[in-house]
Amino acid sequence: MIVIAHNIRSLHNVGSIFRAAAAFGVKEVFLTGYTATPPRKEIAKVALGADTLVPWRHFDALAPAIAECHENGYVVWGLETGGQDLATLSVDRERLALVLGNEVEGLLPEELAMLDGVTEIPMSAKRSLNVSVAAGVAMYSVLRGGVGGSGVRG
Repeated sequence: MIVIAHNIRSLHNVGSIFRAAAAFGVKEVFLTGYTATPPRKEIAKVALGADTLVPWRHFDALAPAIAECHENGYVVWGLETGGQDLATLSVDRERLALVLGNEVEGLLPEELAMLDGVTEIPMSAKRSLNVSVAAGVAMYSVLRGGVGGSGVRG
């Protein structure tokens, strides 16, 4: 699984995404747009070393990161409200790239149009989670929790 963190404002969220990625066995993190990259003390403070454990690359824009994923046989899904229930997502866990959007705006319509699909975490009341919390829930669900598909758990 690849995680694509697009236009994430908070360096603490970036650090938390790295920490979850290391915990659940994510292959690589793509940081796109204005998402900050290591080394940064604010990222390191939350990542607790995960920013040095998980391979990462930066792309100036989302489209080239998605294109690279497609070229390498990945399906690219966004994590956004209004998508298919994450629990019912049937994809090869090993060939999934999951796109996380900005903390306030999420993924914009033109960004959603580039994706193979959109999935969401079903919620009861607020219908919103911090991006790093949502990322952790999704990574766990896909890589450890048994989301459908043919991939072997990471």
